[in-house]
Amino acid sequence: MCSFYIWDVVIIKRCCAFGHREIFNDISEDVYNVVMNEINAGIEIFYCGCMGSFDNSFAYAVSKAKKNNPNIKLICVKPYMTKELNYLRYYYEELYDDIIIPSEIKGCHYKSAITLRNKWMVDLCDSVIFYLKREYGGTYTAYKYAKRKNKKITII
Repeated sequence: MCSFYIWDVVIIKRCCAFGHREIFNDISEDVYNVVMNEINAGIEIFYCGCMGSFDNSFAYAVSKAKKNNPNIKLICVKPYMTKELNYLRYYYEELYDDIIIPSEIKGCHYKSAITLRNKWMVDLCDSVIFYLKREYGGTYTAYKYAKRKNKKITII
């Protein structure tokens, strides 16, 4: 006698974003519009590196979008433990649904941790948003990696 099981498979679509540490003009509306396009395409979880001006703009855009889309999650992905997680605790708890340090990069040298964290985020996500204004640095390295991995890419 055979038994049959029906499994419900839930596919959660994810997106991450990378941008330069500094931005010199107001891109908040552009970032919000891209985030809304991703939500309309089915993205439910957004990952943010939480390390610079672009990351702040991205986090606030997702937070704003969450007001009308309460099922959306915003996750802060740190490459290593920092003291700001303690002294800015309430800021992080208010803005992010969760804060993680990927176990795959725990214990690695801090100079390689950001690059490894960025690769981890790209590997996990279906689409990647970039604020890309130059062809060097961590954002550009993540962009080249996302292209090699054939991820859906949006450039602001």
